Amino acid sequence: MEYKSKRNFRITGALGLLFAAFTAIVATVDVRPIGPEQSSVGLAGLNQFVAGLLGVNPLWYDITEWLGAAAVLFALGFATLGLCQLIRRRSLWKVDTRILLLGAFYMVVVLVYLFFELVIINYRPVILDAGLEASYPSSHTVIAICIFGTAIMQFHHYLRGKTVWLVILDSATALLMAVTVIGRLLSGVHWFTDIVGGALLSSALIMLYASALSYVECRRTV
Repeated sequence: MEYKSKRNFRITGALGLLFAAFTAIVATVDVRPIGPEQSSVGLAGLNQFVAGLLGVNPLWYDITEWLGAAAVLFALGFATLGLCQLIRRRSLWKVDTRILLLGAFYMVVVLVYLFFELVIINYRPVILDAGLEASYPSSHTVIAICIFGTAIMQFHHYLRGKTVWLVILDSATALLMAVTVIGRLLSGVHWFTDIVGGALLSSALIMLYASALSYVECRRTV
């Protein structure tokens, strides 16, 4: 168990460094004013090519907005589970560790979102409502992968042994995740690098959650 915890932390660090390196590249390499209102975008050649190839699709934008709301409902479901445990067990520390860590994980995701709203890497390739909006990394990609990904982990804990249910829930949740990420790219409201950055960041965050969970479980067995 201790080896698994250390391995998970190493993977988390590697993914975090990969995201940081990719972000540095996006912020500094081939930066040109190809966005709305002459806003500058990194890896401009690649982003411009993909944007020209896919265009803008309002239908996919609407679909991914609904799927983003579905991800939030998943998070609220686990928050409700934690609240029920708290009421029934009458102690915060008797709530399942994985649920407490999941709540902390959600807060980290929110903080990361707020950080990139303030530290602008690039702006959207289209203007939606009120002028230029932060675009990197794709928040829908981060939310979808983080919430749906950790939801699958909870399913495997709380429904272990129920193979049929796990197959159904794993398949449905993975499909929701994939459609959200791919659909966000097809919608045309993000640059290609926004999606890649979002996938790298959310992968690092999920591994951080898995690392923290395995570390706590390891400490409890000592």
